[in-house]
Amino acid sequence: MKFFGKVLLTLLLLLLLVIIALYLLLQTHWGAGWVSRQISDLSGYQLSLSQVEHDFSSPSHLILDDVSFGHDGQPDVLTARRVDLGFSLKQFSNPLHFASIRLNQGTLTLNDTNLRSLQADKLQLSQMTVNSTLGSWPIQAQQVNGGITPWQPERVGQPEYQASFQVSAGSLLLNGISATNALVEGNVKDRQWAITNFGVDVARGSVTANARRDAEGHWQVSSLRLNSIRLQSDKKIEDFVQPLLSLPDVQFGRVDITDARLEGQDWAVTDLDLVLKNITLSHGDWQSDNGSLAMNASSFVNGSLKLDDPIVNLDFSPQGIALTQLSSRWVNGLVRAQGNWNRSDKTLHLDEVVIAGLEYTLPMTWRENWMATLPGWLNSVEITKLSANRNLIIDINPEYPFQMTSLEGSGHNLLLAHNHQWGLWAGNLSLNAAEATFNRVDLRHPSLTLTADSNQINATEMSAFSGDGMLEGTATVSQQPDRITSFTLNGRQVAVNLLQNWGWPSLALQGNGNLHLSGQTSLQQDKSLKSALNASLTVVSAGASIQQNMVNGEVH
Repeated sequence: MKFFGKVLLTLLLLLLLVIIALYLLLQTHWGAGWVSRQISDLSGYQLSLSQVEHDFSSPSHLILDDVSFGHDGQPDVLTARRVDLGFSLKQFSNPLHFASIRLNQGTLTLNDTNLRSLQADKLQLSQMTVNSTLGSWPIQAQQVNGGITPWQPERVGQPEYQASFQVSAGSLLLNGISATNALVEGNVKDRQWAITNFGVDVARGSVTANARRDAEGHWQVSSLRLNSIRLQSDKKIEDFVQPLLSLPDVQFGRVDITDARLEGQDWAVTDLDLVLKNITLSHGDWQSDNGSLAMNASSFVNGSLKLDDPIVNLDFSPQGIALTQLSSRWVNGLVRAQGNWNRSDKTLHLDEVVIAGLEYTLPMTWRENWMATLPGWLNSVEITKLSANRNLIIDINPEYPFQMTSLEGSGHNLLLAHNHQWGLWAGNLSLNAAEATFNRVDLRHPSLTLTADSNQINATEMSAFSGDGMLEGTATVSQQPDRITSFTLNGRQVAVNLLQNWGWPSLALQGNGNLHLSGQTSLQQDKSLKSALNASLTVVSAGASIQQNMVNGEVH
């Protein structure tokens, strides 16, 4: 009996020695290499590590040094200087479920497929680099610290999934945007995400926010603050704002932008301050009930348009937008307006527009811009009252340059756009200037009075002083697509060749005289004005007279 006891004790001692030997061998380079080979050969993963460490002061933890891990034939999912694995009883039923995982000084790459079966009650990151293609915005982050409790990637999106997270990054690249000192804290429960604290330094400024996402994927941003942003982009302004217009469904409670400077391709805004409240952006459209926008800047530039000290105040409602204030200094003058935009008929109605003191040179493409079709959100433009004072308007187009000095005007009940097309579709408009030059013909005190309805535009008065004489005329322009225009022009004691610079051939007369011109043409967009002109001219000077007729732009 004693013999069997001694044998059993000897076997137990030998088994203990084997376990101790294996325990010690596993913590050598040879042992780490053997473990790596076994896992790589017996599974679909590739594992490499330099050493396995264990400390009896933390018996449930195993430390792996210089780890690289990934799927067979694919780039490494994880590289780390040290991995601390915490074990629990769940390991017996689910070998890939750890009590804790701590990753130190390495790189973690996340996508929709890798590491989905790996779970932990707590995942901790220390000085890690994280590259993620999860979601619609790719992320590259360095110096990442923080944790997720629990880490269960397979259950993300399921109703019973719950977790909390706190992660910081020294630097990151989010969808192509560089940032530093990022921090995000929050939790997820019942497919609802809450970001209780978000902060990041970006474009030499800072961004802070808190937000929630409901189970249907709709975001509610309670607060978003951007301070002292200095952002440069190589995009045009329409491409720069496109991400905002394509947001799936985001409700903003309050957005504050302070002292921002933005610059892109052929556009810029400086010292921008903005407060936006209670608005939802969804797939290029917006909805709001009792929302508002208050915005001002030192300057705004878009191509040839430059506004100084623009101020815009808007109130949003389900019916549309109330423009409570729009004012700006523009080309040494002032523009001011107020009114509303109606959602149902896409009409911009301005109660009052004031234009004063401008010194404006028209762009070379202003005629093309006038004929261009307006965007879908703007069907009509109505102005109840228009006032213009002391304006200088210049067109340097070499084909027909003109200039109007001290231009003043007034308009009432004007319809300046209809069916997405600019024009004078209704209302009364009076214009006069101190001086004007039309294609090198100088005029004094030119005056024009227009009335318009759905059928035609009537120029009930056209007058100006020329030299020692005076010009007077009338005209009508059809509102139909062919734009048939009839006109008369009478001159008393004016230069007999006054019309030469306006397209009429030189006459065999000199000095001053009286003239009478009447005719008809078409202002159709794709037709030359002169080629459609049919007119009759009579000139009397010093007892001599000439009468000429023009047919399709040719004098007979």
